Amino acid sequence: MLDTIHSMRHMLARTLLLFSLLVPLIPLPALGAVRPLSFGDTGSDVTALQKVLIAQGYLAAGYATGYFGSLTRTAIEKFQCDKNIICAEAAVMGYGTYGPKTQAALQIALAPDQPASVTGTFLTGPAWGSFEFSGWVPSWRAASGTLDVIPHLSQLTSVMPFGYTVSAQGKLVDTADISKPPWPAFIAQAKAQKVRVIPTVVWGNGEQEQAILSDTTARIALEDEIANLVKQNGFDGIDIDFEAKKAETINYFSTFLRGLYQRMGNKWVYCTVEARMPLEDRYSPGATIPPDATTYANDYTEMNKYCDRVEIMAYDQGTVNVRLNAARTAPYAPVADPGWVENIVRLAAQSISRNKIIIGVPAYGYEYTVTPLSGSGYQYRMLWPFNPAYATQIAAQLNITPARTSANEMGFIYNPSVLAAVAPSGSDVEPTLHAAPTTTVAQNLSSQINTMQPFNYVTWSDAQAIADKVELAHKLGVRGVAVFSLGGAEDQGMWDVLK
Repeated sequence: MLDTIHSMRHMLARTLLLFSLLVPLIPLPALGAVRPLSFGDTGSDVTALQKVLIAQGYLAAGYATGYFGSLTRTAIEKFQCDKNIICAEAAVMGYGTYGPKTQAALQIALAPDQPASVTGTFLTGPAWGSFEFSGWVPSWRAASGTLDVIPHLSQLTSVMPFGYTVSAQGKLVDTADISKPPWPAFIAQAKAQKVRVIPTVVWGNGEQEQAILSDTTARIALEDEIANLVKQNGFDGIDIDFEAKKAETINYFSTFLRGLYQRMGNKWVYCTVEARMPLEDRYSPGATIPPDATTYANDYTEMNKYCDRVEIMAYDQGTVNVRLNAARTAPYAPVADPGWVENIVRLAAQSISRNKIIIGVPAYGYEYTVTPLSGSGYQYRMLWPFNPAYATQIAAQLNITPARTSANEMGFIYNPSVLAAVAPSGSDVEPTLHAAPTTTVAQNLSSQINTMQPFNYVTWSDAQAIADKVELAHKLGVRGVAVFSLGGAEDQGMWDVLK
């Protein structure tokens, strides 16, 4: 079994449909996208709010009546005071009203800290070097990406032009045309500011990887070619991102890393690796665990020897974490829940020096069609990945106020009968993600929604979600974070948290 659910990176690009006339959307009752509520309002969304207030201890049991009366208003006022939203006389605008700021704060309250279940085990020592901020600059957005990064180079330790791949014959292919503008000027500016330039070699064909890496002659030739590329171009190192490897490739890949490390001299070897989940996150209590559940394609112990940095791709979570699915409120299919990230980092830190571990942080999102099931649970059909502008455009078009999800990402739901789902296009499409369209079923703790009708769910990693990962990296004592990707389409507030 591979380290995580793999799939080839692929392009999702369709024409974004324009709507000149839209029927006004009546948002589905959901704590992720609801109308403002105040004294005198009635409805199922009031009932849903009251149930949450009861669960949070702000309203007495038995008062989920569906009527927003004085008791509900008092509960909201106390919550607003506790969370430092507003705490004043009743005449002050917003006090006692369930508006956007209060909605966002309540979403965060619904996502309590979920410490990783990998506890009580030996971890390598905490990082002792300076904290590092890095990121991948995608070749498909070279112009906007380099323009985005240049003003912020002083904040970064490394930039990884996303850059090269390997052919079926085991030869390097320069997919970025890195000798052509805008790369030479960008690389020169990075070097002038002492930022490491570490191009990425991404490869995602398991059959080809096995064939080349198991062939001693071909493997050595690839090691030589990569080392020569770095030295001839004056790069500071190389980032090896070989994904979707077969389990039988594990030792060949370790041998490749050892050979490359020996050839690189004083150059850096970065290794980008898929997230590995603990068994308790992958299987329900009492479930039969397959014999090959811990048969992996990456040897963390060997990677610790031959990788100067190990960048864990802590994103594309979706519905794979059974433990957190049951602990979070629906809809829940995050890009990267901090609780999930903590667990996979702790697991890696049993074998890999925390001084080398870099947490990969997403700057994009996913859209799903969600179908509530008649018994319990929800069916999630992943539609496509996107950059934040796609989501904010839809929200503005439908007059929806996005709010924090139970994974503390940004999100909202909308009625697909009002606005048919359309794929992002142009700068809003994110074509190099790791999750192909899938349909899965998840059981959740409870629901933020009050409907049995299918709806669309949009969730993405904004500046606050990125800040959460930076804080987590400090808490876990790892070396730093790396953002995927720095293409100019991410939430620009991100730069304020990369400090």
